[in-house]
Amino acid sequence: MTAPRAARTLAFRMGHARGDDWREAVASALEQIGAAPPGANLGFLYVSDRISGDAAAILDRVREATGVRDWTGAVGMGVLATGVEYTDEPAVAVMIGALPEGEFQVFSGRSRAPRPGTRTASGAEAAHFAIVHGDPNTDDMPELVEDMSSKVASGYLVGGLASARATAALFANEVLQGGLAGVVLSDRVEVTTRLTQGCVPIGPPRAVTAGERNVIATLDGRAALEVLREDIGATLGGDLRRAAQVIHVGLPVAGSDTGDYLVRSLVGFDPRNGLIAIGAGVEQGMQVVFCRRDEAAARADLHRMLDRISTDLDGAPKGGLYFSCVGRGEHLFGRRSAELELIARRLGEFPLVGFFCNGEISHDRLYGYTGVLTLFR
Repeated sequence: MTAPRAARTLAFRMGHARGDDWREAVASALEQIGAAPPGANLGFLYVSDRISGDAAAILDRVREATGVRDWTGAVGMGVLATGVEYTDEPAVAVMIGALPEGEFQVFSGRSRAPRPGTRTASGAEAAHFAIVHGDPNTDDMPELVEDMSSKVASGYLVGGLASARATAALFANEVLQGGLAGVVLSDRVEVTTRLTQGCVPIGPPRAVTAGERNVIATLDGRAALEVLREDIGATLGGDLRRAAQVIHVGLPVAGSDTGDYLVRSLVGFDPRNGLIAIGAGVEQGMQVVFCRRDEAAARADLHRMLDRISTDLDGAPKGGLYFSCVGRGEHLFGRRSAELELIARRLGEFPLVGFFCNGEISHDRLYGYTGVLTLFR
């Protein structure tokens, strides 16, 4: 997805660091940023859950040090920056940007986003695209994501759900819990975004011909487990415990022109009756495709996504955001920071921050096992 060109050149600066306590990490990140770019007016803040108890103090510190008033972001079990990941340690990633004044608005449950059709002082569509963060403990999150998508002209949201061992937190000019919060951009701010699934399909789409709740009885009129074994091959098909670790079920997204699908786990098998259970509800007629999720598949799909997003660019990105599943990173790519290094190697060095999410948001849906990359152009 691409939005129209900005009215003026965007500028971003970024800093990231770990520290024995939050003060050390924040001081190092701010030192890397140095002087704020002229007109800096929006900040992105990602804080590891190891120091999330000091989230309010961290927000106050970066606001005071940079002079930037408006902030958005979240707590994560890991934070991301250009070429590097921090996991299971106290760390922060901070990015400040100079956007066209009046062409964005931070929102939360306490401060509403612009209504559809609202115009900025420049005449732009005020609610065109949104960067959002959500609380994973909100029961109706998929519905909230879909509803928020309907309130921006492009229909596009990007972001992720906070992840934490204790209390998840969001930033929207204050520290919050519950619901969605973030920043809405007008169509004067130019962005491009793409999604990487981390999986590759290994068989054709199959139609559910019988099933209930989350159990599939038959696919294309045949026993579901028989079809699964056929698609994944004899080696994995003969070791269902191993298959459950690397094989997932993709639910194709209706109307997608890029072949997107929602990835769900295989959660159980009934060899006697030929049944399989998945991590989603099923209904007759729905389409499913079996997918392989491992390091090779993840790297291949990330390269595919980076190749596609690079075609949207007419120069180096001004800045970027990356939202990656907590199950990706070193767990999927073999070592820490490998995923972020691949992005930097393909697109170059530019300010980028983000975090490991408990669910990723792209367009109008909540995904899992994915990476969502958004670039300011």
